[in-house]
Amino acid sequence: MSAPRTLHIDGIVPIIPTPFQSDESIDFAGFAPLVDFAVAGGCSAICLPAYASEFYKLSEEERIGVVQHAMTAAHGRIPVIGQANHPAARLAAKAARALEAAGVDAIAVAVPRLFGLPEKDIFRYFDTILSAIQVPLLIQDFNPGGPTVSPQFVADLNRLHPHFRYIKLEEPVMAAKVKAMVDATSGEVGVLEGWGGMYMLELIDAGICGVMPGLAVSDLLVQVYQLARSGRKPAAYEIFADVLPQIVFSLQNMEFYHYAEKRLLAMRGILRETAVRDLTMTPDEIDRAHVDFLDHRILALLDRLNMPHHPPLPIQTV
Repeated sequence: MSAPRTLHIDGIVPIIPTPFQSDESIDFAGFAPLVDFAVAGGCSAICLPAYASEFYKLSEEERIGVVQHAMTAAHGRIPVIGQANHPAARLAAKAARALEAAGVDAIAVAVPRLFGLPEKDIFRYFDTILSAIQVPLLIQDFNPGGPTVSPQFVADLNRLHPHFRYIKLEEPVMAAKVKAMVDATSGEVGVLEGWGGMYMLELIDAGICGVMPGLAVSDLLVQVYQLARSGRKPAAYEIFADVLPQIVFSLQNMEFYHYAEKRLLAMRGILRETAVRDLTMTPDEIDRAHVDFLDHRILALLDRLNMPHHPPLPIQTV
């Protein structure tokens, strides 16, 4: 049996969207510019297919396929986290094993929150998945209807399965919870903030190891993260204050987010088609106009910072 792979996250881990052609088939060639953008922007890793990848509209075969194409595009330049979501533990474990066999650097799995479940049953779910894989596991817990998993849950699961290494939380006012999880695991489990990075500035102070936002503003959030981590919070805030309105407006609805994210990626020259797979929402004319207004504000921010709209790849040295 091969030795478990390791993954060190310290920074921005964007979710890679699924590029669709106008007929809603996957544009597999479209993954290369998306991954190149994450590499050029200085991201710590990439993740897919998650909610921001429209994973819930993909077949099982397509979910594996998008990860494989992203890995081919990454070509070892950036770690790839493959997401394996399924409410059935045995099927989530099967998908995780397939992604591990494909060579991902880590697995991400969202807590199944379709119905309320006791924490002991969620623990058993992840025990099944962790028992099936060797690569690091990242748990995503988004539960707007109730509490997310506790620091004790995280510590106990890490003690049983040391390759449970990261947890992504997406909730307001969670600085105390971040600190409690880091303390309970002596830093063995890193906490990442999701939901577009909306709460990243205060949570960097609390000890998060990274942020998992959308891809379109990931290079700007790399700057925010690095400035805040180096003690230059006012400078980080100056950038973040201009990015936050776009994040907040787009995340009013997940399907609306897909529209706004792909629109900005296309404006930056990174995505060829902005198609979102049906069923999705059709934004109102006023909402579309405001998305364009906010996206142009992002482009103006890039210009003020002397950052390219479409960053070039770093020169490879031999």
